[in-house]
Amino acid sequence: MTDEHVPHLPAIDTTVPHSARVWNWALGGKDHFEPDRLLGEHLLKHYPEALNVARASREFLGRAVKALAVEEGVRQFLDIGTGLPTADNTHEVAQRYAPDARIVYVDNDPLILLHARALLTSNPQGATDYVQADVQDPDTVLEEAARTLDFEKPVALMLLSMLGHIDPDEAALLVQEYTRRLPSGSFLATCDSIDAPEMIKLNEDYAASGAVPYICRSEAQLAATADGLEILPPGVVALNTWRPEGPLEPTYQWGLLARKP
Repeated sequence: MTDEHVPHLPAIDTTVPHSARVWNWALGGKDHFEPDRLLGEHLLKHYPEALNVARASREFLGRAVKALAVEEGVRQFLDIGTGLPTADNTHEVAQRYAPDARIVYVDNDPLILLHARALLTSNPQGATDYVQADVQDPDTVLEEAARTLDFEKPVALMLLSMLGHIDPDEAALLVQEYTRRLPSGSFLATCDSIDAPEMIKLNEDYAASGAVPYICRSEAQLAATADGLEILPPGVVALNTWRPEGPLEPTYQWGLLARKP
């Protein structure tokens, strides 16, 4: 992404919390402002599991991408709802095990675009790109991603802790539309907060702060995103039980990895 391709950026409101910045704070990043930090500290005080949700999602990303690159031989990744760069971004994990991996990041948030260059530090053997687009516009996402990815070959679609901004039933249909248009042998990796009472209350407080509301989903609603796919072991489970490589704290984040036949 060269300078001439960077669109005009609207002003970014730093007076209200922002989901990507709160998430960045929870992961120990530096790209946040006082309203984000204050909300994060409030949620952590009243809902200690909040910090664990962010960390569990990031650790799941690492394990899922490793499994895709090492066990499944995947060399193409489409990461939608990228969020702010932190440690172990998708391309860093993928290219650690497969230097020739190609990764496209997608987000519609102008704040993410400001940091996109940190997502483009590819190994010379591989490639990374960033697409400014909305997940609910698959035509644009896939057309732009095709600059870097070959959609005649398997692609891993990554949708991690971001579908809660969409109604659960609509989100499932949207993901099914993406996977319908991916070639056989492609994969879906997704995770999100399950509708436990604690997480529902947490997200009510989150929305009351002025941040964009986030909708938790049931296990069945999360599984519906993989309709028509083969959900791989261990199934739709809490992230601390999804192929752990060491002890992990229990979490209200659940996830799955699925293959398109």
